[in-house]
Amino acid sequence: MQEATSDQKTNELDNLTEQEAFELAEVLKRKLAEQETPESDQTSIQQMIRGLGDHRGALRLTFAQSLGNVGEEAIPYLCDALKNDPNVIIRRASAKTLNLIGSKKALPNLVEAFKTDQDPVVQGSSAGAMATIGAPAIDELLKILVDPGCTAFQVGLINLALSFIGSKAPDAFDQATQSDNVEIRIAAITVLAEQIQAQTNKSAKSALLKALSDEASEVRAEAATMAGKTLEPEDASNQLCMMLQDESDQVRKNTSLALMKMEATNAIEQIKDAINAEKNEQVKSVMTVAVNVLEKA
Repeated sequence: MQEATSDQKTNELDNLTEQEAFELAEVLKRKLAEQETPESDQTSIQQMIRGLGDHRGALRLTFAQSLGNVGEEAIPYLCDALKNDPNVIIRRASAKTLNLIGSKKALPNLVEAFKTDQDPVVQGSSAGAMATIGAPAIDELLKILVDPGCTAFQVGLINLALSFIGSKAPDAFDQATQSDNVEIRIAAITVLAEQIQAQTNKSAKSALLKALSDEASEVRAEAATMAGKTLEPEDASNQLCMMLQDESDQVRKNTSLALMKMEATNAIEQIKDAINAEKNEQVKSVMTVAVNVLEKA
C-alpha cells in the first residue's frame, strides 16, 4: 500500500473548483449506481479527499461513499487528511469515511485524532470509527479512558463506543474484567451491566457477581451499584448482604443502595444488624433509608 503525505498534494488538487467537484461527483455517482469501484490511484483518491471539503453535503456524501468503496487503498490518504489537513470539514469527513471502511489499519490515526484534535465532531467521528472497528479497538479506548487528560466529553464518547462494541461482540470484554488496571475493570463492569440488561452476554451476570469480590474497593463499589441496577434479589442479595461488613465505607454505602434498588426485602434484618454495627454516620444514614424503603416495598 502506497503511503501518502500532505506535501504530495498538488496545488491543483488543493484548489478543486466547485465545477470540478460537481463533475467528479457526477462520475462517481454513476459508478456507485453501477456498483463499480472508483479508480484507486493516488491522484484519484486525493481528488476525492479534496471533494470531502465541498460545502454541498450531497457531494461530500458521494465522495465519502466512493472512498469507502475504494476501501483499504484509501486508508493512508484518509489518515493523512485526518491528521494534517487544516480544513476541519475534510478532517471530519475523513473520520466518517474511515468509519465506512472499518479497518483496524486506521486505528492508530483514529486514536491520535481522538486524543489531539480539538474539534468535537472529529473526536466523535473518530470514536465512531473505532467502535466500528470493534474488539481490536477496546484496549486503545480503555487506555484513553484511564488517561488523566481524558475529558468528560471524551469519556462519554468512549462509553458509547464501548457499549456499541459490547453489543456486537459480547465476549470482547472478558479480558478487560481481568485487567491489572482498576479503572479498566470498572469500565468493563459498566459494559457488563448493559449486556445483562440487553441479555446479549450469557456470562455477563457471573462476571459481575465475581466483581463484587474484587480486591479493589473501587471495583467492588461499582459492581454493587451495577448489581442494584441490573440483578434480581435471588441473584445477588446474599452476596451483597455479606458486603454490608466490607472494610470500605463506599462499598457499604453502595451495597445498601443496591439492596434497596433491587427491592431485596429479604435483606432487611441483615441491614438492621449492619446499622447497629456501623460507625460511619453517613453510611448509617444510607442504611436507614434503605430499610425504610424496603419495609414499604
